[in-house]
Amino acid sequence: MNPSVPDCDVAIIGAGPAGAAAAARLSQLGQRVHVIERSHFPRFSIGESLLPQSMAYLDAAGLLETVQAAGYQPKNGAAFTHRARTTTIDFRDKTTPGWGTTYQVERADFDQRLIHAAESYGATLEFGTTVSAFDADPERPTLQLDDEHGGTRRLSARFVLDASGYGRVLARLESLERDPRAEPRMAIFSHVADGIDEAAFDREKILIGVHPEDSGIWFWLIPFAEGRASVGVVGDIAALTAQGDTPEARWRTLLDQEPRFRHLLRNAKRLREVGEIRGYAASVTRLHGPGYALLGNAGEFLDPVFSSGITIALHSAHLAAPLVDRQLRGGEVDWEVEFETPLRSGVETFRAFVEAWYAGTLQTIVFHEAPPPHFKRWISAVLAGYAWDRENPFVTASRRRLAALAEVCGHRDEVRS
Repeated sequence: MNPSVPDCDVAIIGAGPAGAAAAARLSQLGQRVHVIERSHFPRFSIGESLLPQSMAYLDAAGLLETVQAAGYQPKNGAAFTHRARTTTIDFRDKTTPGWGTTYQVERADFDQRLIHAAESYGATLEFGTTVSAFDADPERPTLQLDDEHGGTRRLSARFVLDASGYGRVLARLESLERDPRAEPRMAIFSHVADGIDEAAFDREKILIGVHPEDSGIWFWLIPFAEGRASVGVVGDIAALTAQGDTPEARWRTLLDQEPRFRHLLRNAKRLREVGEIRGYAASVTRLHGPGYALLGNAGEFLDPVFSSGITIALHSAHLAAPLVDRQLRGGEVDWEVEFETPLRSGVETFRAFVEAWYAGTLQTIVFHEAPPPHFKRWISAVLAGYAWDRENPFVTASRRRLAALAEVCGHRDEVRS
């Protein structure tokens, strides 16, 4: 072994979608990539409803055919329900060109397929290993790795990408965490054999329900292939924990409170233990440093309401991989200008939509009987994942536009009443 040669060109922490996409693309560019993952795959994860914009990023990483061949449930939009009012947003009817359809996936299978596709391009994988320390360096960043058998070693690289998701490895080790500017909420979830026998039910759309009495509580029903579904509820921690003594009791009690979900899932059979995640929102002071960058949820996570997590993760990998390759080949890279600023611009668009949802502003628009069609198509584009399209006024001025449209829709409701 030559100590002057790093163990790999790029070390990637985490084998989820962001890690897999970055590993696949960098391997195809000729870099020696080593992926470190603390879990063993397949492993359960939520975040199962993709957005159409993700398809372009999967294609750029050479992963699209892998996804298309998997037989996942197609998805073309979102349906919403509240107190017997229903509406839909079709992602194919949008202003931004590009994909209008995608898939709803069980993440255990999806993530495993992606990372093994990255392996087929030349990336090496290491499961059951935890990153316990990190030495940042612009030329030779180094990780301390602890395996599940008690062994410890050092791994040197020329660059490190943190795609550790909720683990947020480098955010913790480099003291980058900050207040996420979001109310502390929680998600309660499980998988079911849904038993839905309603012919009119559209399995190609995620169903989002709003609690009839508390608009800050919402429900998801994500249909999978073969009659399975992911079912969850999100809301204020105190409000949800008051509904029962255990996760399952809370989950069942809350689902029974939403009429549409209660009807659709009357024959459902739970397939796995009910899980909970509390205080999931996260933010960091910066997304890059000497010899490293943070991808996806390892840096920023907002809320599951619009399924933006995987799109942000894949977009971050799409931005970072060619920058890493250029830097390792001796080129100049301005990580602030070329990575952090453009990535955060889309995150802020999604943040404005999340805040508008919980404030009730976006709910007023969504449930309005006849919002102006061109406005609906702009909103559809953002909810389809095109949060970086600067031609869309709901991207460049999200908060102002949403507030103005909600005022118009609210006034029209008052006139009708």
